[in-house]
Amino acid sequence: MKKRFMSAAAFFFACALSGTSLAADKLAIGTEGDYAPFNYVTASGEIKGFDYDIGQAVCAEIKVECVWSTNEWSGIIPALQAKKFDVMIASMAINEDRKKEVDFTKPYYFNAMRFIARKDLGLTQVSPEALKGKVIGTQSGSVAVEALQEFFPDSEVKLYPTLSEVFLDMANGRLDLILEGQMALTDWLAKDDSGCCDFVGDSFILDTAQGNAMAVRKGNEDLLAKLNTGLEAIMANGTYETIRKQYFDFDIMARPKSTSEYFR
Repeated sequence: MKKRFMSAAAFFFACALSGTSLAADKLAIGTEGDYAPFNYVTASGEIKGFDYDIGQAVCAEIKVECVWSTNEWSGIIPALQAKKFDVMIASMAINEDRKKEVDFTKPYYFNAMRFIARKDLGLTQVSPEALKGKVIGTQSGSVAVEALQEFFPDSEVKLYPTLSEVFLDMANGRLDLILEGQMALTDWLAKDDSGCCDFVGDSFILDTAQGNAMAVRKGNEDLLAKLNTGLEAIMANGTYETIRKQYFDFDIMARPKSTSEYFR
């Protein structure tokens, strides 16, 4: 017979959520759904990816059921603030501006940026001089925008709402290069039947990069602590590594070289 009374632990967790109207044993999670292999929607409408698996594992540790939704990247922080969900797990990079709007967990990976270029350009390096006049695409609101604005002022930068649209224009020859997270680019190159493009140059990360993390509304300290406890547990018990190996064959917690080391 089901228990009719909420346990003390469940009641405490319900208070910690302080947001959506879900039951105490459920946690509303928002992601983007258009950033494979981290978060994407399958043909059958299911949310999948590295972010999803990490979120599911953390939920299991803190004994709640994840209830997922997808949201446009450009409005994902406002959606969190409007209490459409309680936790954002969408590969968001921590930076000082975002820390003013949300509170972040400890990072669960570092997403190095890298360029891919059309092979017919014959590029062998990605210095500001080498990319002068080239058309570079990336997703608006991503940390790649900051790197392009600072180090590639003489390149033409095109911004897109979703990464899928960046890839579409690249495949159709409307871009010369893309700057984005190395892991998402690796995933796309593996699926690109045309063989149009390949990596050029090494991976790097912004000087100010602090890793990619989950986010909650400002001041939601109880929930933040629970998520960090869950993250620490899956990293200690081997669950994190099991998930990581399903997607990546290299250490994604290692911090790559910084932009100042690379371009200056």
